[in-house]
Amino acid sequence: CIVTGEVRESVLSPGAMVDRDAEVSDSVLMNNVRIGRGAVVRKAILDKNVVVPEGAKLGVDLDRDKELFTVTESGIVVVGKGKHIPV
Repeated sequence: CIVTGEVRESVLSPGAMVDRDAEVSDSVLMNNVRIGRGAVVRKAILDKNVVVPEGAKLGVDLDRDKELFTVTESGIVVVGKGKHIPV
Protein backbone atom coordinates (compact mmCIF):
# COMPACT_ATOMS: atom_id res chain seq x y z
CA CYS A 1 0.00 0.00 0.00
CA ILE A 2 1.01 3.56 -0.59
CA VAL A 3 -0.64 6.10 1.70
CA THR A 4 0.19 9.78 1.48
CA GLY A 5 -3.31 10.90 2.53
CA GLU A 6 -5.18 10.21 5.76
CA VAL A 7 -6.64 6.79 6.63
CA ARG A 8 -8.68 6.20 9.80
CA GLU A 9 -10.26 2.99 11.11
CA SER A 10 -10.03 1.26 7.73
CA VAL A 11 -8.60 -1.89 6.15
CA LEU A 12 -6.38 -1.66 3.06
CA SER A 13 -5.53 -4.67 0.90
CA PRO A 14 -2.29 -5.07 -1.07
CA GLY A 15 -1.76 -2.52 -3.80
CA ALA A 16 -4.21 0.04 -2.41
CA MET A 17 -3.16 3.65 -2.89
CA VAL A 18 -4.43 6.75 -1.06
CA ASP A 19 -3.10 9.94 -2.61
CA ARG A 20 -2.14 13.21 -0.93
CA ASP A 21 -4.92 15.19 0.74
CA ALA A 22 -7.34 12.25 0.36
CA GLU A 23 -9.38 11.08 3.36
CA VAL A 24 -10.50 7.49 3.93
CA SER A 25 -12.44 6.53 7.06
CA ASP A 26 -14.39 3.50 8.29
CA SER A 27 -13.84 1.72 4.95
CA VAL A 28 -12.44 -1.41 3.34
CA LEU A 29 -10.30 -1.03 0.21
CA MET A 30 -9.63 -4.24 -1.70
CA ASN A 31 -6.64 -4.96 -3.97
CA ASN A 32 -5.40 -2.19 -6.27
CA VAL A 33 -7.98 0.43 -5.24
CA ARG A 34 -6.87 3.98 -6.12
CA ILE A 35 -8.04 7.01 -4.14
CA GLY A 36 -7.13 10.25 -5.93
CA ARG A 37 -5.79 13.46 -4.47
CA GLY A 38 -8.32 15.29 -2.31
CA ALA A 39 -10.96 12.55 -2.60
CA VAL A 40 -13.14 11.60 0.39
CA VAL A 41 -14.29 8.03 1.13
CA ARG A 42 -16.47 7.32 4.19
CA LYS A 43 -18.13 4.08 5.31
CA ALA A 44 -17.48 2.25 2.05
CA ILE A 45 -16.44 -1.14 0.76
CA LEU A 46 -14.55 -0.83 -2.52
CA ASP A 47 -13.92 -4.03 -4.48
CA LYS A 48 -10.77 -4.70 -6.54
CA ASN A 49 -9.50 -2.12 -9.03
CA VAL A 50 -11.98 0.62 -8.08
CA VAL A 51 -10.79 4.15 -8.94
CA VAL A 52 -11.95 7.17 -6.96
CA PRO A 53 -10.66 10.16 -8.97
CA GLU A 54 -9.21 13.39 -7.67
CA GLY A 55 -11.76 15.40 -5.69
CA ALA A 56 -14.53 12.76 -5.79
CA LYS A 57 -16.67 12.08 -2.73
CA LEU A 58 -18.11 8.72 -1.71
CA GLY A 59 -20.20 8.18 1.41
CA VAL A 60 -20.77 11.91 1.85
CA ASP A 61 -24.06 12.28 -0.07
CA LEU A 62 -25.87 8.95 0.36
CA ASP A 63 -28.81 9.96 -1.85
CA ARG A 64 -26.42 10.48 -4.78
CA ASP A 65 -24.54 7.29 -3.92
CA LYS A 66 -27.81 5.28 -3.95
CA GLU A 67 -28.36 6.32 -7.57
CA LEU A 68 -25.01 4.84 -8.62
CA PHE A 69 -24.12 2.08 -6.14
CA THR A 70 -25.52 -0.19 -3.47
CA VAL A 71 -26.01 1.48 -0.08
CA THR A 72 -26.91 -0.70 2.89
CA GLU A 73 -29.58 0.22 5.45
CA SER A 74 -26.79 1.24 7.84
CA GLY A 75 -25.32 3.62 5.24
CA ILE A 76 -22.37 1.63 3.92
CA VAL A 77 -21.63 2.29 0.25
CA VAL A 78 -20.64 -0.85 -1.69
CA VAL A 79 -18.85 -0.41 -5.02
CA GLY A 80 -18.32 -3.37 -7.36
CA LYS A 81 -15.12 -4.53 -9.00
CA GLY A 82 -13.41 -2.18 -11.44
CA LYS A 83 -15.86 0.74 -11.13
CA HIS A 84 -14.80 4.36 -11.60
CA ILE A 85 -16.48 6.86 -9.30
CA PRO A 86 -17.83 9.99 -11.05
CA VAL A 87 -16.64 13.35 -9.74
